[in-house]
Amino acid sequence: MKTFLKNLLLGALSFCFIAVLFGGGYFVGKRVDGDSSIPTNIINPSSDRTEEKIDFSAFWKVWNIVNEKFVPTTATSSKFVSDQEKVYGAISGLVESLNDPYTVFLPPDDNEKFESNIQGNFQGVGMEVGIQDDVLTVISPIKKTPAEKAGVKAGDRILKIDDVSAQSLSLDDAIDKIRGPIGTTVKLTIDRDGLAEPIKISIVRDVINIPTLETKKLDNGIFVISLYNFSANSSNDFRNALREFIVSKKSKLILDLRGNPGGFLESSIDIASWFLPAGKMVVKEDFGNGEEKVFRSKGYNVFNDNLKMVVLVDKGSASASEILAGALQQHDVATLIGENTFGKGSVQELIEITPDTSLKVTIARWLTPNGTSISLGGLTPDFVIENEYKDGKLVEDKQMEEAVKKLLEK
Repeated sequence: MKTFLKNLLLGALSFCFIAVLFGGGYFVGKRVDGDSSIPTNIINPSSDRTEEKIDFSAFWKVWNIVNEKFVPTTATSSKFVSDQEKVYGAISGLVESLNDPYTVFLPPDDNEKFESNIQGNFQGVGMEVGIQDDVLTVISPIKKTPAEKAGVKAGDRILKIDDVSAQSLSLDDAIDKIRGPIGTTVKLTIDRDGLAEPIKISIVRDVINIPTLETKKLDNGIFVISLYNFSANSSNDFRNALREFIVSKKSKLILDLRGNPGGFLESSIDIASWFLPAGKMVVKEDFGNGEEKVFRSKGYNVFNDNLKMVVLVDKGSASASEILAGALQQHDVATLIGENTFGKGSVQELIEITPDTSLKVTIARWLTPNGTSISLGGLTPDFVIENEYKDGKLVEDKQMEEAVKKLLEK
């Protein structure tokens, strides 16, 4: 990567993408350490974490056997594999041994696709996916996108992409198969809670326009802000929405974060700052080695004790949504209502390995103000309420009804 963009598109996925796809949970950096050429001999690497002696003899023995003896099963079953491609394969195997779906080595072709994605190639189906319990899972379909219109729901487990088993694919490979040109169709085989058998959903890919937020004034005097993502524009849009709320002279606010898969960390900190005094912790970045970084409220804090607030969350609330909701809940600013959130609480860094390869590596996890790791099951609402669906469509919004009820009681 040619630029250093720290904390670009937070996330929680969990390293996640909208299968446009829209990203989450990483920051992009350039760091090249040492010579990237293939070494002619191996020196046992040192590490601050362990004094374990590493024996590379088995690796080199296999390398030599493959070079000397391997023959493709048929003349056309395997193209010639260069030594450099074998090195890339070895690196990929090393990374896969970590059992972290969000730590991935990107060889030249994958690296080029990834750079294209983060630069804004917004074509696809419009949903964010991640790995949950070792299964490719929909974090959230984006509002008014092909995925939502086709009936995809947060929590859907993707079993097949077209005729390919999703279980056999890495997260990045699955994303690549879901993404595609405008007008083409992808067929997903989905397992969903409450259904006896998996269902098949066909989605026609299109240009994805990602909405930021909507506001609504209910007849009972409650003001609702529905925030759909934490984009670069979210802070300004949210400020305008709050101005509208203040002008309405209402004191009861519902912040709807359901189906919000996250986005920019800075936006979540900025939005939290409207409700928290300066210096209050919003989230902590834990690097796992005793090193921590705390992100604190900027202290806009324009509301007094008259503000009554509920935050709505569901299994599609992830990453920056969980950071904001956790801070407001744990500082007693808002009541949380809905379902357990997704649990995307890790941070990835993109490191340039060679000019045309990169490593996306998990470097930290997010902790809420009371020390809860978001990755360990997400956030638990103060009041757990499930909505009622029929044939994939919302029949009754019990979560919104409960939020209104609680605010009217205050």
